[in-house]
Amino acid sequence: MIPWTVLDRVATPEGELQLRQRGAREFLITIAGRVLMTSSERTSEEALARLACEPLARRKAPAVLIGGLGMAYTVRAALDALPATASVTVAELTPQVLTWCRGPLAPLTAGAVIDRRVRAVISDVADVIARARPGQYHAIILDLYEGPHAAAQRPHDPLYGREALARAHAALAPGGVLTVWTEESNLAFKRRMLETGFATRVQHPGGSRAYAVYVGQKAEAEGTEKAGAGRRPTSQGAGPRRQGSPPRTGRARR
Repeated sequence: MIPWTVLDRVATPEGELQLRQRGAREFLITIAGRVLMTSSERTSEEALARLACEPLARRKAPAVLIGGLGMAYTVRAALDALPATASVTVAELTPQVLTWCRGPLAPLTAGAVIDRRVRAVISDVADVIARARPGQYHAIILDLYEGPHAAAQRPHDPLYGREALARAHAALAPGGVLTVWTEESNLAFKRRMLETGFATRVQHPGGSRAYAVYVGQKAEAEGTEKAGAGRRPTSQGAGPRRQGSPPRTGRARR
């Protein structure tokens, strides 16, 4: 068996983030020795992007926001589903991950992050959503570490809580779609999406693990949502970042 080689590493508050390679096209991203993402498994990432972007294929100039870069497989799948006139904003917390996707990882996705339709920003996606204009995006894709299952009892979570979902709802155009990756489905989070005004379903894209994708669609016109759903939250900002969680660069592969 060919051993893994550490190509690069960067210190983070949660531990050392590493990019490892074995052979020509096999890569890992790890945090404190734990695997976050591997190049050999991308089924759920691609499904996450397709479910959000395929409905936009005929739209004149769709705007898409992706939270979490990882190895850029989600970005690649989104670009493949979107028209040439689309714009894709990718929010990533760790600058080094963007450097990797522009460098040694670029061949995996045909240089997805250097596509002219893509704008990468080093920022928490929760902050990007909080700053968005009403109706700015046609799709929001959250491809983040672990997903909302750990937030089942945290209604004020800055990404998956009620106020966070209300901000995402407000940032979407009528008919817009929010897709959320998770390690495992959670009925409490689905109920929270429904209460926020999203028509919601859960997809299981397959692959080596039972990952799930929440698909929430905003109503096409005003007045068709549940009463009180989709309102802007009264609090300001995206709330405090969760403590003790690894940086949202990918997902754990156990």
